[in-house]
Amino acid sequence: MLSRRAALGLLAATPALAALPAFSQTAPVFSENAVALRGADPVAYFTEGANRIGSARNAATWNGATWHFTTAANRDAFAAEPEAYAPQYGGYCAFAMSRGYIAPTVPEAWTIYENRLYLNFSLSVRRQWARDIPGNIALADQVWPGILA
Repeated sequence: MLSRRAALGLLAATPALAALPAFSQTAPVFSENAVALRGADPVAYFTEGANRIGSARNAATWNGATWHFTTAANRDAFAAEPEAYAPQYGGYCAFAMSRGYIAPTVPEAWTIYENRLYLNFSLSVRRQWARDIPGNIALADQVWPGILA
């Protein structure tokens, strides 16, 4: 859950987060209406190098969320090896996680680093994340998944 203290910390981190909505989700996967990644296909980030919105026609359930895919082949690849394609930190904002907070993400603010998918709250937050990806990962790994408790 994003506490008042956490929200203030994120706001101090970047002006782009000034529009941060009230957020109180601690599920293992960030989702809206139980759909992970706001409907984006996690496999497409790796295979196409792009954010592609999937379809409920090609859906799979994993880790408490429904995942949408652009093709049945992408759905099947994910089902065979979900940890290879699912975003780190349950799809919550990687930069916020590195600061000890939980924040939502948008599909457009993504990075693949060392064959792992990371998402961020916004494109401007992704730019901050990119300034020290290894350092941010090390910090985020210290709090994930315990932050969900």
